[in-house]
Amino acid sequence: MTLYVTNTLTGERERFEPADDDRVTLYLCGLTTSDPVHVGHARTWTHTDVMVRWLESLDYEVRYVQNFTDVNEKIVARIGADGPDEDAVARHYMTDVIEAMRELNLRRADVYPRVSEHVDEIIAMVETLVDGGYAYESNGSVYFDVTAFEDYGKLSNQRLDDLESQGDPDERSEKRNPADFALWKADGVDAETVAAERKAGAAPPEEAAEGAQTWESPWGEGRPGWHIECSAMSTTHLGDSFDIHVAGSDLVFPHNENEIAQSEAATGEQFCQYWLHTGMVQVEDEKMSSSLENFTTARGAIDEYGADVLRTFFLSTVYSADPTFSEATLAEAEDRWETLERGYDRAVAAADSVDAYATAVDDDLRETVERTREEFEAAMNDDFNTREAMAALLELASAVNAHVDGRDRYDFPGLKRAIDAFEELGGDVFGLSLGDPAGGDAGIAADLVELVLDVREEEREAGNYDRADALRDRLDALGVEVQDSDDGPTFRFE
Repeated sequence: MTLYVTNTLTGERERFEPADDDRVTLYLCGLTTSDPVHVGHARTWTHTDVMVRWLESLDYEVRYVQNFTDVNEKIVARIGADGPDEDAVARHYMTDVIEAMRELNLRRADVYPRVSEHVDEIIAMVETLVDGGYAYESNGSVYFDVTAFEDYGKLSNQRLDDLESQGDPDERSEKRNPADFALWKADGVDAETVAAERKAGAAPPEEAAEGAQTWESPWGEGRPGWHIECSAMSTTHLGDSFDIHVAGSDLVFPHNENEIAQSEAATGEQFCQYWLHTGMVQVEDEKMSSSLENFTTARGAIDEYGADVLRTFFLSTVYSADPTFSEATLAEAEDRWETLERGYDRAVAAADSVDAYATAVDDDLRETVERTREEFEAAMNDDFNTREAMAALLELASAVNAHVDGRDRYDFPGLKRAIDAFEELGGDVFGLSLGDPAGGDAGIAADLVELVLDVREEEREAGNYDRADALRDRLDALGVEVQDSDDGPTFRFE
């Protein structure tokens, strides 16, 4: 069965045909490491993770790249609150991202490039654009000339005449066209920009601005623009042209549009064949966003609901939808996960019991297993439709329950097929902990650590600080790092 995807570039549902018959190259726009990672970010990661898992199940070798943007004005604006300089702040939030990824059972990308380690490639690409007449220097900064790229606006379907100014207002006097965008910014970060993004508790803007990183370039000391960063990192690790680019729908314009323009102008090749954009998680009819401060952190959600419930919430809608994050929708996800888990556990228990027979036959169960596989495959090949694929798994759980509740002699071959389907589709593809003893052990271990931390808090409240410290030291010896904060203790397995 052939995979079809909805390509933002064409607006059409297209047959997926990678450049290499056996290999897929995929880039995901990663995070600017300036704030705690939230549920909206985690949803994009999870859907991308499942895309990669499904492509691998179709026997493709997948080269998956996800970046970290560790050079940005917002990061500078956190200096003093989250670290003494830009690099330290970025590393602080990068740690949060990595830990959330691991807790969410995401497979590792093949590489996680950082902007700060690709400045040479960025400068080289900017030089190529200047030499080719697509960019120009102005007062030590370099801007992309949008009028020089004939297809500008093809991703977002915008006409050049209708575009508004891009970038900071103080750049306008330096640019030939208000829609031109910065590839290289002269000097460091000015205090006024820092003040606009400043976080409570951060250093004064003038002091924070001094902690911004700069690099030497042919145009003088400065910093890379935001858009050129992804172009340089993606082409460095995937080549001038690759198969799939995943990003949040809020990045279509200007970020992804500008990626296309500068990359194709620099290389002469089509930057990416298929553009897939994930929807935005909604909270009370608004997009979950760090800037709106209406977010739930990914790690907070994992702690409250568990990775399996959160993944089930994400995968219960198609990647392009805008799901609502609420108590009601999380309760629905919890019900779905418990249905899947119970169906799987009952299938295992029945198959491993003395009442499972080689000669017992339940045609309904066996037919449901085959139908589940067919419907799951059809759904995933229909633009990674996880909503319909989830429905197929829930139907399988119902069939198992009907089988176990309806007879004394269990159909062992039928149950074995059901268990395999749960583990291959729900486990290997959806990343749920069905049939994953390590995942189950990790969940039990986390529960035990929480129990010890509760006891430790009780000891502290009772004034038994030596006992509380001893519990923390014991956890540390077992490889559990405990971090105390105003919101209570958190932990991670080292």
